[in-house]
Amino acid sequence: MAVINLLVKQYAVCVYVYGTRKFDTVVADYHAPVKKFAADNYTLEQIDNALVKGYVTESEYQETISYTTPTAPIE
Repeated sequence: MAVINLLVKQYAVCVYVYGTRKFDTVVADYHAPVKKFAADNYTLEQIDNALVKGYVTESEYQETISYTTPTAPIE
């Protein structure tokens, strides 16, 4: 199945920002792209907020965080 970028963005907004969707209502082929989109485009505070509000589960949160790139230590 081809993943449509507009749907990835819309699913991410609905899941992480508004909580109007859960991953169990998102097409399975979109789970990883939505998590990657959130990791690349949302702040850690926004992703944390989605967990605190119950928009995502702990495992979904961890999978999303795994897509973030670690920052280099300040020397």
